Amino acid sequence: MNIRSITGFLSLADPPAASALQPFGDLVQQARDDFARAGLPIQTARLATQPIPEIAPRDLTQFARELQAAAQAHGLDYVSLGAPRADHRLAPLEVIDAIPAALAATENVFGSVQFASHENGINLRAVMATARALRALSDLKPDGFGAFRFAALANCPPHSPFFPVAYHQGDEPCFAVATEGAPLAVQAFGEAQNLDQARANLIHAVERTAQQIAILGNQLAARFGIRLAGIDFSLAPFPEESQSIGAACERLTGAQFGERGTLFAAGFITDCLNRAHFPRTGFSGLMLPVLEDATLAARSGSYTLDSLLLYSTVCGTGLDTIPLPGDSSAEQIAAILLDLGTLAVKLNKPLTARLIPLAGLRAGDLTQFDYEYVTNARVLNPNACALRVFETETQVQFVMRKT
Repeated sequence: MNIRSITGFLSLADPPAASALQPFGDLVQQARDDFARAGLPIQTARLATQPIPEIAPRDLTQFARELQAAAQAHGLDYVSLGAPRADHRLAPLEVIDAIPAALAATENVFGSVQFASHENGINLRAVMATARALRALSDLKPDGFGAFRFAALANCPPHSPFFPVAYHQGDEPCFAVATEGAPLAVQAFGEAQNLDQARANLIHAVERTAQQIAILGNQLAARFGIRLAGIDFSLAPFPEESQSIGAACERLTGAQFGERGTLFAAGFITDCLNRAHFPRTGFSGLMLPVLEDATLAARSGSYTLDSLLLYSTVCGTGLDTIPLPGDSSAEQIAAILLDLGTLAVKLNKPLTARLIPLAGLRAGDLTQFDYEYVTNARVLNPNACALRVFETETQVQFVMRKT
């Protein structure tokens, strides 16, 4: 199994001081050696900042370029601009408009916006601003790779090591580890004769590996004086069948992904992760990224956006790497985000959306990516239109009835 990332969380200023990145850069250099010796190679090292408005950069594009250069100088592969907390109805939204240009001007910088939370509800103005930002980024980078680096967040806490979700909170630096754990589920279910064995196999594999990670992480924390925030033991896949969470679901149920039984598989796998004991942060759940999983991509004609939203009620991250028609409007994207935010707020769980409009493609077309970490899938139908609520309302909150 690989480590998807080791992610540092720092509070930075404008301009970003290279010296502020040095301690985490030193930790990463040691971590690569330590984890490789343990048979857990680290794929990427990443850095996330506090929310952009707290940094208040004079020029976000210039800040992003300088941060990218500083990170690369310290051996860090990617950086994430901390998500603006736009879930409150009075939140300033101007910074959202600046994100597309900053991402388009860089190669290794990610961005996100938090538009909803359980506490504040859904900021409809922020939903639309986020949708417009995604549409603008897709126009600036029509190959789709700009949209890969942008996410809409709903009810997501800090210190998730997965991108583009990652953002920092507080003054104390820390780091977290993100796993690429889908291969453990494929093997655990392939060796099981029944559900009890499948559950026991996966829990054992997760706890055994997490213990290794925690020991190494705590040793690094003690040596470099940077707190270990935890492990996000999400079952993230890689675009090969042996590392496909879709393949694991199919081994568990005997049904193809998208058929009846898939919801059960999503809930069962999430339950296994919830039962496992390890120092957790972030999602620590089931991820279903359509363009990063060989089986999900192969079955992409067998499920819809509604299917994925249904699965997200019992598992992981929401709508991840979803190919959309190139002419998807900001109003259509906002409608999708509104449904996602409703689930996140009503269920009080973190959900995200990485939506990828692809120029020249329509629903049902096959994508044409040629990139190691991405596979090709059918473009999904957004099944969305402009909604009247965005014309008349600014904030929506839900009252949770106690039973």
